[in-house]
Amino acid sequence: MNIIDAPDIPFLKLSDPSFSIRSPEVREARARCWYARTPYGIAVLRYEDVGKLLRDPRLRQGSYAWPAHNDVTGTFADWWVRILLNRVGEDHARLRRLANPAFSPKLILALQPQFAELANDLVDKFVRRGSCDFMAEFSEPYVTRVVCLLLNLDHGEWRRLADICADMGLALGVTFKQDVGKIDAATAALFEYAHHIIEERRRYPPGDDFISLLLQANEDKHALSDEELYDMVVLAVFGGVDTTRNQLGLAMSMFLEHPDQWRLLAERPELARNAVEEVMRVRPTTTWVTREAMEDLTYNDLDIQRGTTIHLFSESAGTDPRQFATGFDITAERKAHFGFGGGAHHCLGHFIARADMTEALKVLAKRVRNPRLDGEPTWLTDSGNTGPVRLPIAFDFES
Repeated sequence: MNIIDAPDIPFLKLSDPSFSIRSPEVREARARCWYARTPYGIAVLRYEDVGKLLRDPRLRQGSYAWPAHNDVTGTFADWWVRILLNRVGEDHARLRRLANPAFSPKLILALQPQFAELANDLVDKFVRRGSCDFMAEFSEPYVTRVVCLLLNLDHGEWRRLADICADMGLALGVTFKQDVGKIDAATAALFEYAHHIIEERRRYPPGDDFISLLLQANEDKHALSDEELYDMVVLAVFGGVDTTRNQLGLAMSMFLEHPDQWRLLAERPELARNAVEEVMRVRPTTTWVTREAMEDLTYNDLDIQRGTTIHLFSESAGTDPRQFATGFDITAERKAHFGFGGGAHHCLGHFIARADMTEALKVLAKRVRNPRLDGEPTWLTDSGNTGPVRLPIAFDFES
């Protein structure tokens, strides 16, 4: 059987801005079949199949085709197809080896006390008010300043960097084409910033931060070209800010829906790491991970042609009733989720994201008690990368 000959297979209109990854339509499709047809290729809906296909050697990273799927060209699109995320083979391995030292668990563990200090400093600014816009007053400054800490950037630039990354992040949703002007302007601004930082760093002896390590590698243009150097710095800032900011906002939104779990976290802060995993299982900002068939292949009796895009639905897999009991429980031991992808392209920054979100949740659960909505939140589309844009909350507090 091939996709064209399967009109009885569910069709999910992912390109529609009103489409929701968490809709009954997706749940019904998952119950009927392990995959669905979409405007972009196929969507894989079940946990077991997502896990297998993430690591299938016949598939390559498929995100590079996202601009083409949306009929978009321009500054962001040109950068997107060049970056580490979308490289394959030895090119991917070479760039990943260069980036690995900056994301080592040992380095991140040493920074965790500073993450907690930063979280407390931000909470101090709004806690006695008993309300805040969680995204603007905590999630955005916290995540962006963590990136400033990791890359040894001026913390005074956090607001500008957060705004740039928010505009660039629109490229990862289904409104990419209509937002392309704003996206490209933000991408150009972040490249301008990267050029400024790199020229400034060249004037001083190298340090041990990520950018300094890249500059040392760049001395050998075969190891790291000038274009790759700038691309990597832009990716480090954008990747570090955009997804984690959204994921932290989604974490708070889940706890607003499950206040008993928030109270439990306040009582047992050692559950914070598990809480991060549980949030990412049921409410990942990266709602799908993309692969592309490098050859004609057959999977589960489905013939898949070379070049077919395959969206692996991380949220649908993470809530698959064949593998997971219904509900949100930060004490539960679960199978691994796919919020950080998997295989050769498993997210390079997952140690950082896990560590900084863990420390943030510990601080917030202790000091922000009984959080509840305090107005109408606004959201990115629920297809593609998602998360709150504005999340007003009120709370009781412990100073």
